[in-house]
Amino acid sequence: MSRGTAERVGDIFRAVERAQRYVSSLENDDTTLADMAEDAVERNLQIIGEAVNRLPSDVIDTHPEVSWAAIRGFRNILVHEYFGVDAAVIRDVVDNHLAPLLDALGSYVEQTASGPSGSTKSGSRGPTIK
Repeated sequence: MSRGTAERVGDIFRAVERAQRYVSSLENDDTTLADMAEDAVERNLQIIGEAVNRLPSDVIDTHPEVSWAAIRGFRNILVHEYFGVDAAVIRDVVDNHLAPLLDALGSYVEQTASGPSGSTKSGSRGPTIK
């Protein structure tokens, strides 16, 4: 099944929201909960990296301020070098590096939803997230 750009952008928005929600549990006293949170955050970061990897060049080229290669590279580290992943790095990525990605994608969504006169179609302010 092929996914379009809007679906991939929606996947990124959802994965960022989940990672941001779960990251607070990384330092939980319940080690089982902390381990599950780490697994969940890593999985959502993998989804972000995979979705970014499949975005078309018009999205990437429009937002050179985003470290697209670093996002793809981090996904590869999570998947292929999982044994070397540090929870502090995971927390740093979620706390400090996801907001610029959301800003860029939010801007992209607004630009693509704009008609020729610059008004947004049907009042859209972001991707439809299911």
